[in-house]
Amino acid sequence: MQVEQQPTETTHAQGETKQERSGVALKGLLALLLIGGAIFAYVIWSGISSRVRAGNTLAAETNHLAIPTVSVISPKTTPGGEEIALPGNMQAFIDTPVWARASGYLKAWYVDIGGRVKQGQLLAEIETPEVDQQLLQARAQLQTAEANLKLSEVTADRYTELFKTDSVAKQDVDNAVQGEAARKADVASAQANVSRLEQLVAYEKVEAPFSGILTARNIDVGALVNQGSNTPGKELFRVASIDTLRIYVSVPEMYSQAAKPGVQAYLTLNEFPGRKFFGKVVRNANAIDQSSRTLLVEVDVSNPTGELLPGSFVSVHLKLPSNIPAMTVPTNTLLFRSEGLRVVRVKDGKAELVPVIMGRDFGDSVELVSGIQPEDKVIVNPSDSISSGQKVEIVGQGQQQ
Repeated sequence: MQVEQQPTETTHAQGETKQERSGVALKGLLALLLIGGAIFAYVIWSGISSRVRAGNTLAAETNHLAIPTVSVISPKTTPGGEEIALPGNMQAFIDTPVWARASGYLKAWYVDIGGRVKQGQLLAEIETPEVDQQLLQARAQLQTAEANLKLSEVTADRYTELFKTDSVAKQDVDNAVQGEAARKADVASAQANVSRLEQLVAYEKVEAPFSGILTARNIDVGALVNQGSNTPGKELFRVASIDTLRIYVSVPEMYSQAAKPGVQAYLTLNEFPGRKFFGKVVRNANAIDQSSRTLLVEVDVSNPTGELLPGSFVSVHLKLPSNIPAMTVPTNTLLFRSEGLRVVRVKDGKAELVPVIMGRDFGDSVELVSGIQPEDKVIVNPSDSISSGQKVEIVGQGQQQ
């Protein structure tokens, strides 16, 4: 029996040894799988993160390269001149459109553009047959009202006399007297209607409102004219008084003391080289425009010969009370835009388009009388496509000679 039990114990020990070996092998396999999965996840994460970093780097470099680089220069302070020249537009002292006050067809016109007219001079005639017939009807109604009034007056006088002898009742007298009053009101109403239509008929004749020159004629014979058609370009005529001309000019705030009423000024025009036309400041707005920091000033100049034309571009020269310092910048800092002259300054890393007014021209540099300060940084050779608020990077700052 003892000899037969020894193989059984040996077999049991061998089985336990095999289970232990299989458990160890399974644990090893799981460990290898975990390690392999970790290595695989790390490889994937490394690839993704490197791509993200590369993308972020590329985006940052792209954004950096998209920011334009600019060179800037600081304005140079120079003594101002004894006078300032500012642009202005010449206007007629009075410029008025002439509209139709009656509807009809144009019968005739008598003055064309460029013709001088006197106040009250006949410019054109309009045919209004409907209004003419209405006037005839109104006059007939007035005659009827006047005849009824006469009858009422006779009746009222007669009843008043009869009442004195107690031949009629008091009520009949009152009716006759009040009937007379009603007829008087009818006559007044008819007279007002006749006066109204007579005024409309008078509007058939278009007359000049004041003495001047005819600058526009927008009507011809046979054209239909509508009363009160106040649409720009639809006026019959336009009359301008040009014996005296107005020039409106915007004076920078720092020179506002040179634009007081009564100050003498003179004008220069390209079509009259070497000539000066003298005038004076007659009024100003007495308020600085906050958007442009300028003072609106009116200069009047006499034009008895009519050689100066309304609408002309002029340079207005004003004497300065003292030499006021001005800013000088190179000409290659200027931008000529449709809205006016601009320079581009850099503020907080962004471009800012600033409206400026030019004074004297020195050739390679110009004098700016408003818009910038000595501490500003002005871009040299700015791009035409640059806009306010655009980010820029300064790469160099020059000095004016």
